[in-house]
Amino acid sequence: MNCAVIVAAGLGTRMGPGIDKLFLEVAGRPLVAHTWAAFDRSPLIHSIILVVREGMGPTFIEMAAHYGFIKRLTIVHGGKQRQDSVWNGIQAVPDGTKIIAIQDGARPCPSEALIAATIEAARSVGAAVAAQKVTDTIKESDGNGKIARNIDRSRLWAVQTPQVFRADVIRAALGKVIQQGIQVTDDTAACELIGQSVQLVESLAPNPKATSPADIPYIELLLRSAHSA
Repeated sequence: MNCAVIVAAGLGTRMGPGIDKLFLEVAGRPLVAHTWAAFDRSPLIHSIILVVREGMGPTFIEMAAHYGFIKRLTIVHGGKQRQDSVWNGIQAVPDGTKIIAIQDGARPCPSEALIAATIEAARSVGAAVAAQKVTDTIKESDGNGKIARNIDRSRLWAVQTPQVFRADVIRAALGKVIQQGIQVTDDTAACELIGQSVQLVESLAPNPKATSPADIPYIELLLRSAHSA
């Protein structure tokens, strides 16, 4: 059995004061509803954990009914940091879950093929992450706004979500993070602490995250194009 943990407990301060990006209407739905829908319709996902801010549970229950989401749903509250929210989510997965796919609520465009490919890679390797090759020229700054050196981009990847793991792997990895009292930038970074390799799965279609207002028109275009295909 495979479970998706959708992390939807943050506010996204870079979107602007007083704006909850997860509930921005994009292509006719709240942004987070598109993310949720991608996993609800995946035949490889059998249950969904939503990690939300305290007091927001009823809003998401109403959303499930409104959009006809059918997968088994559990709602849990987020923690202080993202890694705490993920930990809360993985503690709530149903018994018998073998694979856990962790997804940012504000990344609404993962394709069915990408979800399937990351699940298959995680089943084989233990951990996998959607990613795209870096195509821009990369420079390292000197800290004062000047270029210090060029970075070879040939081995650089920008990681995304879903980040997918065998259940025992992500429990061990995040457990080590909590035990050591450190912070990690994403879930795959925790795997380094237990020596777990992570398979990069190339995201061939655009899979952006809504971070700033400039991202919304592009995401709207992608979602409308997908729905009309």
